[in-house]
Amino acid sequence: MNDAEFKRFTDAAAHCQMSNAAFLAYAVDKAARDLNRTAAEIATEREVIHELFAARRHLGRMHGLFNQVAKALNSGAGAPHLDTAADAVRSAARRMEDAADALLAHRDGGTAE
Repeated sequence: MNDAEFKRFTDAAAHCQMSNAAFLAYAVDKAARDLNRTAAEIATEREVIHELFAARRHLGRMHGLFNQVAKALNSGAGAPHLDTAADAVRSAARRMEDAADALLAHRDGGTAE
């Protein structure tokens, strides 16, 4: 922990009217209760970018699968769940765009538009 981090830690403990040890114990317990959130909070920008690129690859694969569906439909085959699948892909794409916007805003010190 560098000096700036230690000062932020001690200031936060003082603000909560807790000793450093009590504040640390409380923070560790809170982090341990929700490991998914904790992992998200401490993820580095590099990890987040890696996950966004992985999501983009998956969306690209879905694009290929939709091309296969279009080919099958053009051949007379049915696709009874196509609308539901398309809605799910659109939702995933929107979430990925929102995550990318939030990451860029965080990196630039602003807020997502």
